[in-house]
Amino acid sequence: MRINRTTQVLAASVLGLTLAGVATPALADDPGSGIDVSVNIEPTTTPGQLSMTVADNNGVSLQENGSDAAARQFTGTLPTVTVTDTRTPEEIPAGEYWAVVGQASQFVASDDPAKTIGPEYLGWKPRLLSDSSTGAVSAGEPVSSVVSDGTGAPNVGLEGQELLVSTANSADEIGTSQVNADLALRTSVDVAAGEYHSTLTLSLFNQS
Repeated sequence: MRINRTTQVLAASVLGLTLAGVATPALADDPGSGIDVSVNIEPTTTPGQLSMTVADNNGVSLQENGSDAAARQFTGTLPTVTVTDTRTPEEIPAGEYWAVVGQASQFVASDDPAKTIGPEYLGWKPRLLSDSSTGAVSAGEPVSSVVSDGTGAPNVGLEGQELLVSTANSADEIGTSQVNADLALRTSVDVAAGEYHSTLTLSLFNQS
């Protein structure tokens, strides 16, 4: 198309030069014919969606903090988790709600796969970072290691799926919600030395 258009422009220029030295009154008085060019562009309608992102997902390095005669404790902070809902109220089914849950895998020592620490030793305390104008969005309850932290939180750790943040009704509060959590690995005082690694999997569920 670009080549054809260029050719047409050049042909018109040549024709104009040729006609410049010829008296053609009829052509000068000819109003020509106009062609209306129209287009109807419909507005873009992109459906909204519910999504989750994790900020600075480079992992968490737990550091020893708060150890005592009863346990060794290693703490850190979960990166900020953002749940974004760009849907309109009309796109959300009645009674729908969403939730983010977390579950840890077994800690395995880098130098010896036989040395492990179970996920039940890792607990967390979720914390809502964004304002909830309606109170519909809330952080999950704290979960302690099986080696109790003395707070009265359930001593189950993150062996199973535990709630990080949720909403009772998706349509009640649309927008962005942010949450993180204080992590605490509490083990027995005689835990084997080594560098251990676990994977904490976060999952966003949307149900009605």
